[in-house]
Amino acid sequence: MTKKKPEYVKDFEIGIYTLGDYTSNAITNEIVSEQQRIEEIIQAAVITEEYGLDVFGVGESHQEHFVSQAHALILSAIARETSRIKLISSATVLSTSDPVRVYEDFTTLDLLSNGRAEIVAGRASRIGGFELLGYNLNDYEALFEEKMDLLKKLNEEKTITWSGKYREPLNGAVLYPKPLNESIPIWRAVGGPAESAIKAGIAGVPMILATLGGPASHFKESVDAFRAYAEHYGHDDLPVGITALFHVADTPNEALREFYPYVDHVFRSANGNGFSKQLMAQQVDKRSVMMVGTVESLIEKILYHYDMFKHQRLLLQLDVGGMSFEEVENQIKIIGTQIAPAVKKAIKERQDNENTGN
Repeated sequence: MTKKKPEYVKDFEIGIYTLGDYTSNAITNEIVSEQQRIEEIIQAAVITEEYGLDVFGVGESHQEHFVSQAHALILSAIARETSRIKLISSATVLSTSDPVRVYEDFTTLDLLSNGRAEIVAGRASRIGGFELLGYNLNDYEALFEEKMDLLKKLNEEKTITWSGKYREPLNGAVLYPKPLNESIPIWRAVGGPAESAIKAGIAGVPMILATLGGPASHFKESVDAFRAYAEHYGHDDLPVGITALFHVADTPNEALREFYPYVDHVFRSANGNGFSKQLMAQQVDKRSVMMVGTVESLIEKILYHYDMFKHQRLLLQLDVGGMSFEEVENQIKIIGTQIAPAVKKAIKERQDNENTGN
């Protein structure tokens, strides 16, 4: 028997996500304890809800400079401190996890949060977890595709019979506990070329598209391919989410000057290479994907991207490079009180005009 399909996005949503970065502050070189950093993530989620935003996400990573290895546990703590916002992984590294255990963790989170849990399944942009968790990096693509297939099946069927290459088969398995509404929203995290977006469209799985820098038009190819293949395979109206780095200040130059040290620092900490100053300078242009600028310019930029992508969810990453919690809180406040209301109002007007043929 099949389960009831999950409910995804009704109206345009704006949320905050973190990868759980753990580095010294790019400006002061000070570093908080791991315990404090985790507590700051929880409090950032609380503030996200207080300022009226819709979603909070915590990513998973299994290497130095991160504290979110057990991201589902952090989300569970957030569930007990909030009551409304959706709680998502951003993303769960499915390639190095057992889909059965992932599903059990998130159905439990769903019950703890009264039906607010969502899974965003990804392949891993950082590969440190493969050796640590006992997986062969040579199986990078095949591991993910097989596990994604199983995770999707677990969410769709009440009794599961399944076999694959990388784990023992399931024969009439029934999973517990049950999600609050039979199933939970599952998204596929997509980055880079359109190939992964195409696979999401074929499978009928909504897509979260990760962006860092560069022209927005470069990412439109993936969105268009996703929708074309989804329609071809009979999957209509699948939602799309877009992620972006974000920083707002009083002037564009001030935003660049404030944010660049943090972006450069986290890139150096994570992979040894900094972020190009020339590329950073281009990010105030509304045609680029990074959200850096003033309140007014960022409202315009988000709407420009909406007109291009017609996406249903925007996820913003703020807390990079050891940024202080006080600054993260200030950024969330500005998004929630000034940017999100204006963006949602404008998108609602666009949608109403489309529905009436104006």
